[in-house]
Amino acid sequence: MLEVRDLHAYYGKSHILQGVDLAVGEREIVSILGRNGVGRSTTLKAIMGDVPPQGAIAFKGKPIAGLKSYQIAQIGIGYVPENRDIFGTLTVEQNLLLGVKAGRNATRWSMEDTYRLFPVLHERRDAAAGVLSGGEQQMLTICRSLMGDPDLIMIDEPTEGLAPQVVERIAELLRNIAERGISILLVEQKLTIALRISHRLYVMGHGRMVFEGSPQDFTANDAVRQTWLEV
Repeated sequence: MLEVRDLHAYYGKSHILQGVDLAVGEREIVSILGRNGVGRSTTLKAIMGDVPPQGAIAFKGKPIAGLKSYQIAQIGIGYVPENRDIFGTLTVEQNLLLGVKAGRNATRWSMEDTYRLFPVLHERRDAAAGVLSGGEQQMLTICRSLMGDPDLIMIDEPTEGLAPQVVERIAELLRNIAERGISILLVEQKLTIALRISHRLYVMGHGRMVFEGSPQDFTANDAVRQTWLEV
């Protein structure tokens, strides 16, 4: 579904991505692991067009490198950034409605799905989104992206700073998304979550991928964990 080959990206003169290769198949949950600052978030931003990419990016067989972010969203890629980017002065329900694409009647994710899985959002649907807790805002921003019926959703650090109970709810949501046929590319810091829900893992170091494999392959590879993840 998504194929990235020899992807490079820069911030000014800083060469952040140095030949990233990755792929995400249909209905797959693929996680990118790595220390802070190695380029994981920049990878998602380059795919989404928020950072100018150099290299090959194909989605469902069609090249998308160089397209505008809104064009990439229109062809079926959703993106949930680390900072969530909710509209704090709008209500919860208004935020969700902003995710709906014009002309889409039948979707895999509805307002009812959101409210059924997260009753707290239903209870606070008329409240300003800015008063929600961090966990509630994270649920809201993921569900807002799902309202656009993406075929692939990229999510950056969804569990960062959240309480353990909320982390479990987010993990449940990610599994639910994949079960509906939506692929997921996930940047995640919590190994326990990534290992539990992912079909495949990448480990990133110094702007490129240094490992690709199943959770079982990763667990068995002490050298990768010690070199690229442990402090």
